Amino acid sequence: MLIPGRKAPDLDLPRTDGSRFVLSRQSPGNFSMLIFYRGLHCAICRRYLTALADRLHDFIQLGIMPVAISMDDEKRALKTHQEWDTGDIPIAYAMPEDAARQWGLYISSKREGEQEPDIFAEPGLFLVRPDMELFFAQIQSAPFTRPNVDELLQAMRYVIENDYPVRGTLTA
Repeated sequence: MLIPGRKAPDLDLPRTDGSRFVLSRQSPGNFSMLIFYRGLHCAICRRYLTALADRLHDFIQLGIMPVAISMDDEKRALKTHQEWDTGDIPIAYAMPEDAARQWGLYISSKREGEQEPDIFAEPGLFLVRPDMELFFAQIQSAPFTRPNVDELLQAMRYVIENDYPVRGTLTA
């Protein structure tokens, strides 16, 4: 289990634009926002990433740099990039199962007759400071009830303006 206030695991993944996403090399003003999504097969993920894309400028103005991450292979990730309305949200892919487990994500297997990959991670949303300190973690075992984008934006504005402390540090 990841503990807020402690160092988050690094990630080094390909992106659909041909570059790489390396978490430890990110330099957001305040936070990297990692949006782990189930993959191309998930209509709820599509709606959520579209909603985030609609508010992307607001997050960037707060110094929050989002990236969408999945275990999808390159072909599926490129299709997501081309067919979903994710705007300028970077899409990283090919996250190994062991990395998903390091982040504490729930792992699911393909249901018979579905267009799901054999194995995929369920959703999670994490905020990581530039020094790799985990600030916020939210994970789910199913695709439903993601954090409301407008409420998340409002909360992050409050966090930044009031230097709100990291919470959950006594978990270990």
